[in-house]
Amino acid sequence: MKPIWIIDDDRSIRWVLEKTLTRADIPFQSFSSADDAARALDDGGDPQALISDIRMPGVSGLELLRHVKETRPETPVIIMTAYSDLDSAVAAFQGGAFEYLPKPFDVNQALALIRRVMEESPRQNDCAETKDVMSEILGQASAMQEVFRVIGRLAASHATVLITGESGSGKELVARALHRHSPRKDAPFVAINTAAIPKELLESELFGHERGAFTGAQAQRRGRFEQADGGTLFLDEIGDMPADLQTRLLRVLSDGHFYRVGGSSPLRSNVRVIAATHQTLEERVRQGLFREDLFHRLNVIRIRIPALRERREDIPLLARHFLQKNARALNTEAKRLSEPVLRYLMTLDFSGNVRQLENLCHWLTVMTPGQQVEMEDLPPDVREASAEEMPAGEWENLLAQETDRMLATGTQGLHGVLSGVFERVLITRALAFTGGRRADAAAALAIGRNTLTRKIQELGLEES
Repeated sequence: MKPIWIIDDDRSIRWVLEKTLTRADIPFQSFSSADDAARALDDGGDPQALISDIRMPGVSGLELLRHVKETRPETPVIIMTAYSDLDSAVAAFQGGAFEYLPKPFDVNQALALIRRVMEESPRQNDCAETKDVMSEILGQASAMQEVFRVIGRLAASHATVLITGESGSGKELVARALHRHSPRKDAPFVAINTAAIPKELLESELFGHERGAFTGAQAQRRGRFEQADGGTLFLDEIGDMPADLQTRLLRVLSDGHFYRVGGSSPLRSNVRVIAATHQTLEERVRQGLFREDLFHRLNVIRIRIPALRERREDIPLLARHFLQKNARALNTEAKRLSEPVLRYLMTLDFSGNVRQLENLCHWLTVMTPGQQVEMEDLPPDVREASAEEMPAGEWENLLAQETDRMLATGTQGLHGVLSGVFERVLITRALAFTGGRRADAAAALAIGRNTLTRKIQELGLEES
């Protein structure tokens, strides 16, 4: 069996992977730099697959990936990174990576991925130069990593995409990222919020109009479809589009032609449509408010953007990014959030999602007198938010209701069932809060590290 090559300048990461592969009886060879691995390849080394960090001194993981694809295109490469941003994921996939593994990773997840790369036939993708820049879309949570993967896999596609997610979750950012990493990146990206434009004007906005088509149409006007020619048209809040315009949009998606308002000559549409909504379109279809055939035309590839409360572990990362962004805009030093403030923010639901957090960071940059933000520096509505979202004793009342229900239905082993749920929630949230660091999670829960490890094993959390 050919060895798996491990390339990482972090000795602890190499050690973890070496121990994991040793237990799995998989041969391996380790390198502390991409330079050493590249030289070993050039000297005749023959790995079964490579698992490489992305940012290392000297040659980067992406440069090593390009070298492998040029010299050994059949050899699969797994890219690891602690920098969990969109561009890292896209660059990895565009460069021909088999998979993208964000740090910190679960060793069982890494082992399963290595086994899969050994079993499956390698992908053969063309290399692509990408800029090593921090993306505006950030996230270490698994839900966001899945979004990054989908964007990466769609990099060479022209497919219609439907983006769903709550208001403020970043749907337009994802649409722009899809455009920026697509073959249409050098053509226009045109966005329109279909819910923000009056119904009587929306048709002209989308398709344009001829001179004299209606009162006030004193000149010919190109619509958004023409403005986006060759590029991407982003239709935000598509669920609110009027029924008659849904019919016209369906026709464009079906045959690629449309007419300006008042026009008689068909125009050819060469745009990629990306639609977004915070609503459940299936429910709108059932209510007769959205055409089912249009829904299926739009729902070719769906990307769901998680709400911020579903990825609380990303709040510190996002907050630092927004504080630095605002500091640059105001030409001042970036504010720092104290640990109590960070922990508190991670308990909030942020109904306005990432946009609400960004607005909060702007407020803190302008209004906080010192460089470090303390609890008393938070706006009053934010300080009082947790009390409003979860009234005192509410979770105990919910627990009491669930206990009553289980007793009434004759559930056996009630104490064990509910204790297991309680411990599972505590441990998973503590691990999410500490980024998977067990020692820190154990300290936060005030239990021993060995106790935490035993509970993780008993509750089957290592496989989750």
